[in-house]
Amino acid sequence: MTTTDTALLEALAQNAAFDGWTHKALRAALSSLGREPEEVPLVFSGGAGDMIEAYVGSLDERMLAAVPSVEGGLTARVRGVIATRLALARGEKEAIRRALAVLALPQNAIRTARITARTVDAIWFAAGDRSADFSWYTKRATLAAVYGATLLYWLTDTSEGDANTLAFLDRRLAGVGAFTKLRQGLKDKLPRPRLFREKTAEA
Repeated sequence: MTTTDTALLEALAQNAAFDGWTHKALRAALSSLGREPEEVPLVFSGGAGDMIEAYVGSLDERMLAAVPSVEGGLTARVRGVIATRLALARGEKEAIRRALAVLALPQNAIRTARITARTVDAIWFAAGDRSADFSWYTKRATLAAVYGATLLYWLTDTSEGDANTLAFLDRRLAGVGAFTKLRQGLKDKLPRPRLFREKTAEA
């Protein structure tokens, strides 16, 4: 994505806070950058869904570029990445609220799943996770739930520096960690199931 695209999407988010993800907001964004309103059908012919998907993709890229070097384990790094993302979007909260309302519509279910998957993958990548085994899927499904709940909490948070949201995120991550340890502990204690071929050989 070019610098021009990023600037347009940031301007669009500022206008979407007032006019929603509409062509009116897009025309205002273009005008603020000295561009012609007639460009609207050339930029986003697909309407609100295309605008929102492009905006979230831009936010993913901004997050990847802004994430500092985070020390500690994987959980701490994930926490740092999400904190960075929320800080970047703090001035665009109303636009994100309106975007979520659009994405919640039934006709946008596939698009919403695609957007969520890309964002969660970007968060894991930024946190340094390079797993390619089955845990790739379970980790991303778990983080999607954690991030989704955190994002909804953040939308109503008025604390300085998102302090309450980060405390909420810490509790969610701690809960995931506790569940993972419990699951592994039970797995280690349970007897190994006998395979069908083993039973057949003994018969």
